[in-house]
Amino acid sequence: MYVILLLVAIVLAIIYYAFVEPVTYWHKNGVQQHCPLQIWKHNLVSLVQHQPIAEVFQNFYNSFPNARYSGIYQFLDKSLIIKDVELIKKITIKDFDHFVNHKLFSIGEVLWERNLFSLKDDKWKQMRSILSPSFTSSKMKMMFNLVSDCADQLIDYFENKLKSASCVTIEMKDVSTRFANDVIASTAFGLTCDSLTNPNNEFYLMGREIIPQVGFWKNLQLLIIFNLPVLAQICGFRYLSKKASKYFLKTIKSTVRSREQRKSVRYDMIHLLLEARERSKDNLTDLDITAQALLFFFGGFDTVSTLMSFMAHELAVNVEIQNRLQKEVDETLKQCGGAITYDALFKMKYLDMVVSESLRKWPSAIVTDRVCSKAYKIPIEKPGEIPIYLKKGDVVWIPIYGLHRDPKHFPNPERFDPERFSEENKSELNADAYIPFGAGPRSCIAIRFALMETKLFFFKLLSSFDIVVVKQTAIPLKLAKVSFQLTAEGGFWVGLKPRKQK
Repeated sequence: MYVILLLVAIVLAIIYYAFVEPVTYWHKNGVQQHCPLQIWKHNLVSLVQHQPIAEVFQNFYNSFPNARYSGIYQFLDKSLIIKDVELIKKITIKDFDHFVNHKLFSIGEVLWERNLFSLKDDKWKQMRSILSPSFTSSKMKMMFNLVSDCADQLIDYFENKLKSASCVTIEMKDVSTRFANDVIASTAFGLTCDSLTNPNNEFYLMGREIIPQVGFWKNLQLLIIFNLPVLAQICGFRYLSKKASKYFLKTIKSTVRSREQRKSVRYDMIHLLLEARERSKDNLTDLDITAQALLFFFGGFDTVSTLMSFMAHELAVNVEIQNRLQKEVDETLKQCGGAITYDALFKMKYLDMVVSESLRKWPSAIVTDRVCSKAYKIPIEKPGEIPIYLKKGDVVWIPIYGLHRDPKHFPNPERFDPERFSEENKSELNADAYIPFGAGPRSCIAIRFALMETKLFFFKLLSSFDIVVVKQTAIPLKLAKVSFQLTAEGGFWVGLKPRKQK
């Protein structure tokens, strides 16, 4: 009997010290958190994909509504989720020197570890200073025609389709991904693709392969890569496809050598990176250039195409908004003499409002993070708080999706309402709660390019077509459970019809 009791006690002790004690850290340090049972329930829900990841984080955000921050755990990995916008500002801007880096994994994938997002401390600062001149408005104007050509290619494709049909049903995520692929091929790799006419072109297929895919086993691998990188290396798990990584490195090397030999100039990202190499004291290697081009690829291939997909859905189900936007498109086209320019595109106020609201309601990044690089104190500001001391290596999460869906910041957040961003209403918004591209010096470096690509895509599309609801359109839209990204269950189905009046 005593032996059995002893064994039970040992088992309970193991369970406590393995699974309970590690997830009480924040509670012991004066931070509100869920009880261990709820924490493991949330972890299980994330693992088996019982709930969309955005909703999981939304539940975290909504917990402890009066708290400026709360403790969360991704399995045994602890983080502090920051909900107070003033504290977020301090962490990302004022006290940036305490929170310079992202939490990253290291499993020996050089192309991932050398891109701007992954670099740390002085290496990040140096690369950012090298790349920043490549993303100014003047540089974006240089690439405008390349993006415009890709958009014209897309319009021609659907105009041909509509010669024999009154409406074409499309899955917008697939279409926008192929468009983004062609834009990246042209602007970042110096290649010409037409992924709608030639759906199985090598560049597109390699792009599909290098982007981490969704599914239970892949997501499990990603969780291990993010949280247990040593185990991931032992198991041979990779974040990026080895085959695709070799392809893109070979493509960049070939393009760079060709341009150096021919002394040719094409105003694309390769040209800008080669210019950056000439400006920098420590020359960018081909590996560095490929790493930045691939980061550009990730941002365009998945993130921008996701924005386009959600925006297309909102325009289809909000016909009045689409009609008003088309009116602005027509007026702008008339003012430009039939050919849109970069400056004219960025002067379109209602288009900017619609894009901004799409980014508000459907931010491509659900959360972003920062790692504490030196001891940091969060002082008391509300009754019941105690000072919180963060140590080097502690992680804070900034809940972009939660902030954007918080009625304190955006009343009636489920409603798609571009008027939030009108000149009259902008002053009433808490601008610090709107961070679709991140916040502070580590925000997305390619904001201008992402906006140019998105706005040009819809300008061309809406000048020729109506985006309409079809039988397959999901109303209301449901989020997919099988992805760590924000995407729709069953896809983004809409129809394209030729416009009757322009």
